[in-house]
Amino acid sequence: MISSKEVKVLDINSEYFGVPTKNLMENAGKGVAEFISGHEKLRNKKIIIFCGMGNNGGDGFVAARYLAKTCKVSIFLIGDAIKTDNAKENFDKLKNHEIKIHTNLKEVDSLLNKNDIIIDSMLGIGLTGELRKPFSTIVKKINSMKDKTVISVDVSTGMGTNLAIEPEYSVTFHDVKETMNKENSGEIHVVDIGIPKDVVKYVGSGELSVYYPRPKKQSHKGENGSVLIIGGGPYTGAPGLSGLAALRTGADLVFIATPKRCWQAIASFSPNLIVKNLNSDILTSEDVSIIESLFTKCDSVVLGPGLGDAKETEEAILKIVKLVIKENKPLVIDADAIRPIGKQPALLKNSKTIITPHAKEFKKLTGADLPNDLEGRIETVRMWADKLGVAIFVKGPIDILSNGNDIKLNKIHNEAMTVGGTGDVLAGIIGSLLSKGVEPFHAMRIAAFLNGESGNKAFVNKSYGLLATDIIEEIPVVLKKYVI
Repeated sequence: MISSKEVKVLDINSEYFGVPTKNLMENAGKGVAEFISGHEKLRNKKIIIFCGMGNNGGDGFVAARYLAKTCKVSIFLIGDAIKTDNAKENFDKLKNHEIKIHTNLKEVDSLLNKNDIIIDSMLGIGLTGELRKPFSTIVKKINSMKDKTVISVDVSTGMGTNLAIEPEYSVTFHDVKETMNKENSGEIHVVDIGIPKDVVKYVGSGELSVYYPRPKKQSHKGENGSVLIIGGGPYTGAPGLSGLAALRTGADLVFIATPKRCWQAIASFSPNLIVKNLNSDILTSEDVSIIESLFTKCDSVVLGPGLGDAKETEEAILKIVKLVIKENKPLVIDADAIRPIGKQPALLKNSKTIITPHAKEFKKLTGADLPNDLEGRIETVRMWADKLGVAIFVKGPIDILSNGNDIKLNKIHNEAMTVGGTGDVLAGIIGSLLSKGVEPFHAMRIAAFLNGESGNKAFVNKSYGLLATDIIEEIPVVLKKYVI
């Protein structure tokens, strides 16, 4: 079973990975026609297809073209202008077939009476709010036709609202959609429309396009995410990279809490970073109260970049994690914060935490080696995410993302991204998304694509000389392309 948002993700990712959406529409409409022509009760009947202006209507146009080879088919078109290029292309193809197009609402009663099969290809998935006229009027008329066979394309129009088509059959695509059942969808027939297995397994541009939260026009400073990054001491650049990446991903504010030996250097990276100096030259327990005072200003926390592995720092890390979990803040545990957590993993159980290890850090976290084979690695990551009650993003040639239940893979990156700082960039991106209220698993999916696609764009210009800062500068370019 799949949600309407995940359907959109798959459609977009199919295009990204080289399977055009128009191919999916062709297969969908053909699948509807084949279901009808192959059904003894339904074949060789008079058919009226009610089509909307979007892709669901486009599926209906394709079905009409195939059905017209053996049946008398007509279309009732609802709306003023077809909204998508693929639907428009398939509507134009109808001109080469003997298919009459109707648009006059006064004809609806007559058309319903004249035809044996009524196909609902009006709205499909993603409907928000109640049905409005003329859809509500047409749905009521169709539901009143008790002696006709009603078939919905993908999902019934209005499903989930107070008024919906009541089909005898539903021909849905790829998988059964959430909330579909025999009561609201009739007999459900699933059609394989050619979405490749890799599109289901791997992240792509669809994650970013569908799940990235668009700011409201009336929002104010701070309402689109504030991130607290706790890092630095032995290493100066890491928390700065995370902070800049978080800002470029769309966070309104980034606070960096860092030891006194490096706060001025980090503050000099950019006037956009709000840098708070701590008491010591490395993070210690003496700094925890200062960090806790910043919690009210942030929506998410990134812990780890550049902290080092001093014993005092590890003790402070565990104290900070306890406080973050107590405050119910989303948390990213990266780099030097991973090993201490491996000693007390129960602290994180069922929290809104994402841990971002590479293979060696994964062993520090769990005590377990990752298998060499991909399937073994996937199951190991999934098992430990479930056991720890967190989301885990294992970085590698193929990234593995799991919350213990769901799994996604990522192969969008390049070999030049082994340069220092790319992990800090990824942590900042994830922290930014969490601050915007994105669920941890979806935040990992978006970040995997955004970081990797930005790295690939940087690679085009910088080749093997790319730097982490080059990736950061490409983040807005990727956002501009895919967040519409």
